[in-house]
Amino acid sequence: MKITLSAVAVLAMIFSEPAQAATLSEPETTFLDQLVTASVVLEQRCDGYEVDGSGAVQLGARLLGSPEAAMAMIDAYAAAIKAYDGEAYDAGKFRPEVFEAAAKTFKRVRTDLIRNRKRACADYGEVSVDRGLVRRY
Repeated sequence: MKITLSAVAVLAMIFSEPAQAATLSEPETTFLDQLVTASVVLEQRCDGYEVDGSGAVQLGARLLGSPEAAMAMIDAYAAAIKAYDGEAYDAGKFRPEVFEAAAKTFKRVRTDLIRNRKRACADYGEVSVDRGLVRRY
C-alpha cells in the first residue's frame, strides 16, 4: 500500500488537537457576541458611551452561570485581542474558538460602524446599554 505525503498531512490535520478545537456553547456564543459588540462601540469611540465592567460580569454570570465563568470568557477575549495584535498573552486563557468567533463579530460590527457611524453607534450603543455592558455618560 502506497501512502502519499499529502494523505499523511491531511490525516495529521484531521486528527490533530487544534483541528478538533472546542466549540462555544450557545450561552458562551451569546455573551461573547454581546461583549465584542460593546467593545467595538468603545473602540470606535462612539460618543456618549463608556465601559460598565460590573455590568459585563453580571450579564456573563446570568448567561454562563457564575461570575467566574463570565471572567473566564472576558479573559479569553482579552487574550484573543492580544494575540490578534501580536502582543504577549496568557496562553492558559487563550481559546482558539473565542479568537475565531470574536474576530467574525468584530469585523461585522466594525464594518457597520464604518459604513454608517451615526446609526450604528446609536444602535449598537443602545443595545449594549440595555444589556449592561456599557453605560451612557
